[in-house]
Amino acid sequence: MRGVLAILISAAGLALLFALAGDGFYPWAKAIHVMAVISWMAGMFYLPRLFVYHADTEIGTPQSETFKVMERRLLRAIINPAMIVTWIFGIWLAWRVFAFSGGWLHAKIALVLVLSGLHGYLTAAQRRFEADQNLRPSRHWRMINEVPTLLMVLIVILVIVKPF
Repeated sequence: MRGVLAILISAAGLALLFALAGDGFYPWAKAIHVMAVISWMAGMFYLPRLFVYHADTEIGTPQSETFKVMERRLLRAIINPAMIVTWIFGIWLAWRVFAFSGGWLHAKIALVLVLSGLHGYLTAAQRRFEADQNLRPSRHWRMINEVPTLLMVLIVILVIVKPF
């Protein structure tokens, strides 16, 4: 149900942007997009790190319960909304400014889709941690912790350098 609601909110946001966007809206859209990306990435860097520590914590301890609260709040209050805003403004910019053209843009969108898939993976992991059903060791989460950084580096290179 939450996923459907998020899609509906995103679609409504896009429709509103398409209806209200004028020529002076571009710098605002770009600024909001960059702020949302920074927030999304900050959360994507931090959540797997919390999982590293949580995986080494005994189930049912006060520390484990604290990690559950931290992970849930980080995901729901920061990461999810930031991802939605990133996608809304990113799609608007890709459509309005670049007309969805350019190999670099297609590659960037593909990498953002991979990042979104990782977001989904981390969301499922948070639910497993919440239910005390994590099956992955902290080493797994240490490796996963590097994936958002790699994706960010590649995305930034594509956006700034536009190699193709």
